[in-house]
Amino acid sequence: MTYRIEERLLHFKQPAGTSRGVYTTRKIWLIHLSDGQHEGVGECAPLPDLSCDAMLDAEYAATLNKFCTDVCKALEGHNGDCPQCVLSMVPALRDYPSMLFGLETALLNLLHGDDLFDTAFSRGEAGIPINGLVWMGNHEEMLKRMEEKLELGFRCVKLKIGAIDFDQELDLIKRIRSRFSFHEIELRLDANGAFPYDEALYKLELLSQYAIHSIEQPIRQGQWAYMAELCRESPLPIALDEELIGVNDPAMKRHMLNIIKPRYIILKPSLHGGMTGCREWIETARDLGIDSWITSALESNIGLNAIAQFASSVYGDCITMPQGLGTGQLFTDNIPMPLVIRGDQLWRCR
Repeated sequence: MTYRIEERLLHFKQPAGTSRGVYTTRKIWLIHLSDGQHEGVGECAPLPDLSCDAMLDAEYAATLNKFCTDVCKALEGHNGDCPQCVLSMVPALRDYPSMLFGLETALLNLLHGDDLFDTAFSRGEAGIPINGLVWMGNHEEMLKRMEEKLELGFRCVKLKIGAIDFDQELDLIKRIRSRFSFHEIELRLDANGAFPYDEALYKLELLSQYAIHSIEQPIRQGQWAYMAELCRESPLPIALDEELIGVNDPAMKRHMLNIIKPRYIILKPSLHGGMTGCREWIETARDLGIDSWITSALESNIGLNAIAQFASSVYGDCITMPQGLGTGQLFTDNIPMPLVIRGDQLWRCR
């Protein structure tokens, strides 16, 4: 077993704004895993200042090299064919979710080729419903982007909020709802932790006038007691996202969900434990009556393809809840993959 690591810098077609800042480029590492006859490729894409395994580029590359060496040694004579095998061979990877996800994907690709999982989506027989994503910008930019998503046929749209004046964001949502009822368009909001706790409930009450499906991470992560109180009192269903980052121990996952009791959790394999860790989150959440969906985290098409196939394996061939898998069109220099958006569904072309 051998490997090589390829560094790439992707460029956004337009600046991607969140409440934490604006992205114009995206650094990723591709793992090429080989057994001498076949090769598998996986993507490692940590997000600066967000991923629990984000670090300086040189340190990240050195750590990834060490884990790749450990996995290759462990794979000698090993017949493991599931993502969980990577973690069982190198348990320390649990705290490095972006690296774990890259190695899981590379192993699946090496062993199974392009169809990482045996699902209707992987075979090109079914699509996955996805939400359209409207990035932060000024009022007019966001309204224009919203109209573009609706014209493309999306029936579920996610708005990033928290970067401009809240009254302007509220006015934007009001204008959207004046044109499209909740029967026509499902609106999801993502605050990325932008609301101060002492203002959060008031803002959630104002937003609740407009038939919002859910809001992600209204306050910054790490405030379990405050978040639990918001989940109890909020007129809007709350979804956890950043709150899950760095919670990699299975027992701690259950403990946290028991305390906060959100309506939803939103899972990104690059951030939340790779495929193995996300399966743990989903199974634990199901036990507690909490729903979930899966999204990408600004990966290239390599990562997006793996995440979409993983979602189809977790939720089955008849996914009805829109997933967050529409980010493959963000980059000017993306990596070609057989992925296409038709209406409001993501498909693999065969």
